Amino acid sequence: MKSFFQFPAALAVGVVCAIAFPAAAQDATQTLEQVNVKDRASQDDTRPKLQHIMKEVDGAQITVTKKTSITKLDNIPTVVDNNLRELFSQTPGLFVSEQQTGSQFNLSYRGIGNPQESEFVSVMQDGIPLEGDWIGFPTLYVLPLPQTISQVQLIRGGSSLLYGPEPGPVVNFISRLPDPNRESGGYSENIVGKNGLSGTFNSISGTKEQWDYLLDAHYRTDDGQRENGGSILKGADMHIGYRPDDAGYWALDFHGYALAAGDPGKYGFPVFQRDEDFTPTPYNKDWVNRYVLSLSNQQHFGRDAELITKIWSGYQNQTTRAAAALQDVPMPTYPASSTVQDETFRFTGIDSRLVDHWGHGNAFTAGFVLYHSDAPFRQWVDSNLYADRADEFTPACSASVKVNCLTLSQQRSTDYGAIFAENVFRLPGEWHIVPSVRLERENVDINESDHGLRGTPGQLPLVDRSVDHTVPLFGLGVGNDFGHANETYFNVSQGWRPVRYYDIGSPFGNLDPTAANDPTPTHVLSFEGGVHGTPVNGLFYDASLFWVNVKDRIESQPTGVGSNTIDVNTGDTRNRGFEGQIDYDFLAARDPHSTQHFSVFANVSLLNARFTASRTPAQIGKIPAFSPRYLARAGLVYREDKKLKLALSAVSAASQYAQDSNNPFGTAGTDSFIPAKVPQYTVWDFSGDYWLVPNVRLLAGISNIGDKKYYDRVFSNGIEPGLGRTYYGGFSYEF
Repeated sequence: MKSFFQFPAALAVGVVCAIAFPAAAQDATQTLEQVNVKDRASQDDTRPKLQHIMKEVDGAQITVTKKTSITKLDNIPTVVDNNLRELFSQTPGLFVSEQQTGSQFNLSYRGIGNPQESEFVSVMQDGIPLEGDWIGFPTLYVLPLPQTISQVQLIRGGSSLLYGPEPGPVVNFISRLPDPNRESGGYSENIVGKNGLSGTFNSISGTKEQWDYLLDAHYRTDDGQRENGGSILKGADMHIGYRPDDAGYWALDFHGYALAAGDPGKYGFPVFQRDEDFTPTPYNKDWVNRYVLSLSNQQHFGRDAELITKIWSGYQNQTTRAAAALQDVPMPTYPASSTVQDETFRFTGIDSRLVDHWGHGNAFTAGFVLYHSDAPFRQWVDSNLYADRADEFTPACSASVKVNCLTLSQQRSTDYGAIFAENVFRLPGEWHIVPSVRLERENVDINESDHGLRGTPGQLPLVDRSVDHTVPLFGLGVGNDFGHANETYFNVSQGWRPVRYYDIGSPFGNLDPTAANDPTPTHVLSFEGGVHGTPVNGLFYDASLFWVNVKDRIESQPTGVGSNTIDVNTGDTRNRGFEGQIDYDFLAARDPHSTQHFSVFANVSLLNARFTASRTPAQIGKIPAFSPRYLARAGLVYREDKKLKLALSAVSAASQYAQDSNNPFGTAGTDSFIPAKVPQYTVWDFSGDYWLVPNVRLLAGISNIGDKKYYDRVFSNGIEPGLGRTYYGGFSYEF
């Protein structure tokens, strides 16, 4: 199908021919300047900067004028045990709040929101959200194994215009696809390490005629650094692709994960200083199961237009068993019961977007998203401290019976939809302009049938709430190509954070469902301008200034009735700073086609964040929690294709406040005390792959080389320490 936008281009070509051919006829010996014509499908695929940033039009996404970063996993040593420090070592600005067990993943960016479970960052796999409930409960309990990933993308300002909810950025994991040049092949990786670590990853894949396939299965177990810190992770992935002709491609994908992990608990700072391996909760445990099936289609219409559609449906269950923590004493007193909390998410979504390349380098995209989730939530009290996740109790607790009974039951659901459009206009003088628009709508519904004593005289009534919000988003990007492979970019765009289940009907605390508790979504306005490029062989740089205004942050306000509260939109913050990245490949500088690479890289994010409004006047001017003044990464990478990969990297984070009030937790001199600031830390990691023969590799690595004692994960009830020095070794075999 020919694009209607081809007409202006065809007219221009006709005018040029009418002028050029008569002139050529007058002088048959005239030599014309050579013109190289590139097919649009292959354009820009080999530019050096695409080792570090996304294409300007990547599929049906326009990313030009938006700041992006990518990490190609083939360019770094094998990442073992989901080591996020190594995975994001070349990703500027992304803050990782670490915990020793992989039952939750905690990311944040530019000081916007608590990193707990990555609630303020959109995390996706192939454009499909990885959160439990994309709208009502946007928490991250599962990440794909690095062995299954080809590339990690980070998209900053403008990400909400591409993907919707959360202020930004988007972290998008791109799955590996079968090798189109092999009918069949396989890969096996096996490792062992400190703290009882052992794991195996095995896959087969291939391409034959119109079909391609990939199947993998993995298993990993470890004992943990602390008692009750062990975990077992099992999973599998499947991909089946079918190409009926050159214009179309269908794919069926499945991702499944099952995790069981102990939770050794949190403690105060004095306990951390005395014994960082102390375990106050030897009986707590987390379980997570997630299964997602998706069907996608890519359909080309001529050489200029493409429609990409993804439909997915999935199930996630997360269950926790928790009880009161032990004190740091020789003779502990164990609690009488544990609380089991069970959340299930059943979700379905569709994302369809069209891209049409028109004129000379212009592109138009438009599409829609629909999403629905059902998320029942239950809690019960069990007299068995080691209760199984399968235990269930149906009768509600009463004033006389408070164990072995149901304390909470909520039926929850969300509906979400969006329509969007963007266009990149190419203008004379190598300028480009990208206007964007997106219209979002959310519905969040809670119906509570049991909540302990709630509903009896003198208590808060059961929750029965449904809220709707419509959010328009706009953006504008401007850029200019100059010199040799340099580009300036500027982007101003809006983003938002949805209203969640806990914002309108939290089962914890004293949120009053009968009062005027109807907070609106948090709104974000982001400005970013910078320059990046590859001006000489081997060098990539990217430097930008950013300013992010976060409006309508949700704060808690007393109702004046007892200790009851409501959520109100009274908090604003201003987050501004500098973000820079540089990578210099010494060997590519001498020979761009060399199979050997030795690069030094460094990136830094400098942040100045402050509260500019709050219902509490004393809060204005304070620094938001988890907003370090600097976050820096640096390292060295050596790579020789099919022979050797070595990487040495470091991450350094400035001290940061653990809560928005900038105050400590607890009372000084007690074991529960937590200082106001998380101390500064710097951690080093090393990893390497060595090919014995073309299909056999040795794998090895050391994390936290200096055995740094540190933490960056803090709650009101305690801190979680980072892992000390660990190491691993193993091998892989490719056939």
